[in-house]
Amino acid sequence: MAAWFKRTKKGIQTATEDKKDVPKGLWYKSPTGKIVDAEQLEKNFYVSPEDGYHVRIGSNEYFEILFDDNKYKELDKNLSAKDPLKFEDKKKYPDRLKEAQDKTGLKDAIRTAVGKSKGKELVIACMDFRFIGGSMGSVVGEKIARAADYSLKNKVPFMIISKSGGARMMEAVLSLMQLAKTSVKLAQLSDAGIPYISLCTDPTTGGTTASFAMLGDINISEPGALIGFAGPRVVRDTTGKELPDGFQTAEFLEEHGFLDFITPRKELKNKVNLYLDLIQNQELRA
Repeated sequence: MAAWFKRTKKGIQTATEDKKDVPKGLWYKSPTGKIVDAEQLEKNFYVSPEDGYHVRIGSNEYFEILFDDNKYKELDKNLSAKDPLKFEDKKKYPDRLKEAQDKTGLKDAIRTAVGKSKGKELVIACMDFRFIGGSMGSVVGEKIARAADYSLKNKVPFMIISKSGGARMMEAVLSLMQLAKTSVKLAQLSDAGIPYISLCTDPTTGGTTASFAMLGDINISEPGALIGFAGPRVVRDTTGKELPDGFQTAEFLEEHGFLDFITPRKELKNKVNLYLDLIQNQELRA
């Protein structure tokens, strides 16, 4: 009988699918203290209705938001990382990979897919922060490169949704090579006149910011996203200056010309397709 009254976890807990980054449970509490029903949160595109806080979500949710009827074909689904550097810290790299794969159901920190959005084909590469902090390794670079090749071959617009802590330390220089590799592929899309949209979400940092996340024909963001290269402490120590309020937020970057616009998640699909229609119609008129 006593076991009935023993609380094993804080708060009210119910089982939910592990596919979402939204915490398991009946309620979600935003950083500002607003409480929202989990079901209501899902219906509102994982945005807290009272304060507009955008909860971190993954590729499953972004594909559902952007692709018509959640129908798409995943590209290079089974691509996974190797361990050529034989990296070992507290754990061997293959063990870290296996642990992340078992926990998330993902092969690596990015998924790529092609489908229709508002009736027109679109290739999307979406990062997942749950997989080793969305770190960028050789698989992330290779899948972006292959997705760009698909866009180039089929003349389909390309979109990358960034959510990353930066380069993957377990792959060292191989990870850093992906900055140049992805940048070259995006330059090829530009030369061919194929639109590329970069969406920065929370967080977009490190080598991701230093490469594909800031190379879009249009660079956009969700409200309140953290976007930067080095952390605020490193920047402050390097420059020897105090940082302004809101430094490295999406709103700060938009104000200083690094972003074209910020869009709430519920408007994302319409805004992306509006931009693509404008660009492609301009090309037809020319």
